[in-house]
Amino acid sequence: MTNPQSTTPEWKALPVVVAGLGVSGISAARVLRELGADVTVVDGGAGEGLKARAAELEAQGITVRLGDGASLPEGTRLIVTSPGWPPNSPLFAAAEQAGVEVWGDVELAWRLRRPLPATGEPAPWLAVTGTNGKTTTVQMLASILTAAGKRTAAVGNVGVSVLDAVLAEEPYDVLAVELSSYQLHWAPSLRPHSAAVLNLAPDHLDWHGSMEAYAADKGRIYEGNVVACVYNLADPATEALVREADVEEGCRAIGFGLDAPGPSNFGVVDGLLVDRAFVPDRAKNAAELGTVEDVSPPVAHHPSVEGAPHRRPAAPHNIANALAAAALARAYGVEPKAVREGLRAFRPDAHRIAEVAVVDGVTYVDDSKATNTHAAAASLAAFRPVVWIAGGLAKGATFDDLVQGAAERLRAAVLIGEDRALIREALARHAPDVPVIEAAEGQTGAVAMAEVVRTAASLAQPGDTVLLAPACASMDMFTNYGERGDLFAASVRELAGG
Repeated sequence: MTNPQSTTPEWKALPVVVAGLGVSGISAARVLRELGADVTVVDGGAGEGLKARAAELEAQGITVRLGDGASLPEGTRLIVTSPGWPPNSPLFAAAEQAGVEVWGDVELAWRLRRPLPATGEPAPWLAVTGTNGKTTTVQMLASILTAAGKRTAAVGNVGVSVLDAVLAEEPYDVLAVELSSYQLHWAPSLRPHSAAVLNLAPDHLDWHGSMEAYAADKGRIYEGNVVACVYNLADPATEALVREADVEEGCRAIGFGLDAPGPSNFGVVDGLLVDRAFVPDRAKNAAELGTVEDVSPPVAHHPSVEGAPHRRPAAPHNIANALAAAALARAYGVEPKAVREGLRAFRPDAHRIAEVAVVDGVTYVDDSKATNTHAAAASLAAFRPVVWIAGGLAKGATFDDLVQGAAERLRAAVLIGEDRALIREALARHAPDVPVIEAAEGQTGAVAMAEVVRTAASLAQPGDTVLLAPACASMDMFTNYGERGDLFAASVRELAGG
């Protein structure tokens, strides 16, 4: 199986195992079956939902084995895994012993890319990873590329499935690809046109085993970059990954940050977004790409304590995301005008620092997508004073640095979820004067969130922000972070009288 993307016959009757019956696993199984492979899907679960999915795949000639995610079917030549399966899974140990290669869905998509008629080459990938900000940055990038007249999509962990994108009947000119550390771990041959690592902070350490392994998987995104390795000037760990990467000759390191940029960097000068990398004579010249007001959400209007409206500029981390997106777009050759137009057209997803309502002078903000400490820190830095709603599944995280950095901004904290004690203890150590209320113990779903919002409202004063930025995963109390945010918004609207 030297070149699985070249012709269909190489796939014909090839025994392939797909690990996981989630969205990416189902997509991979169907694609492989269409290519002629002999596909078996394995999953350790056996619930009713999985049985229904299994029945749909079996009707298409795909074998499904539920309740067994550990044993390797005899004769397997390749495993395609869903991103969430950790490297120490017994299935992969069996694969290693048998000499069977393991790919992720991203690796499969990379191998299946088709050449564009105009160039004879596959559509380039502009790739983004990082602990936080990936989705926002990739969507900003897609908006900029669209403004430049390119057929594009935000794909990977967001928007269109990366497999669907590379196999689309109408091909894309260029793809904006969000990649998690899980996906990068299982994508050994990925070589993007240009890539960015936005930041690095401890996350998913239970999956990777160590911070070093987590960072190494993030750094895979730079391997083989052709034009630009984009890194965060405020995060030296991202620059270290660039230095370690094996890139194509002529590929450049491009930094972004919130200060005035030096040559080869992107930054901010007097409220202007500035490029000093992709301009003639970058030692002396710069290109204006827009203003900080072009970054969405640009402002939020609501009554101040005195009753007059006031403006809240975009959070600093969103401006940094915009600069990273701009750097990748400029590496691809997009003109400055399209950068500005794309940033102005962009609107963020739900649950990412989304203002829900103002009730009795208190602003309620949904940042349910802040599922780790790094994201929560960025969210907390955008507001003061804050009644902070936090807690859930910690995923191996610690909270001392987060609480220490945010202590002076906190009016109070409302703690929820399985690992609330970790946050409570950090607050006791670093913010002992901040009132802490534990809410919704033993409750889940809408009932729990209604109590949480009522509790937070009782602690807030006019001019405060009640901020849902949990710094934890949601699955102990909610289906996912989206449901957590939706129920928060619904409870706030109920508080406001509909």
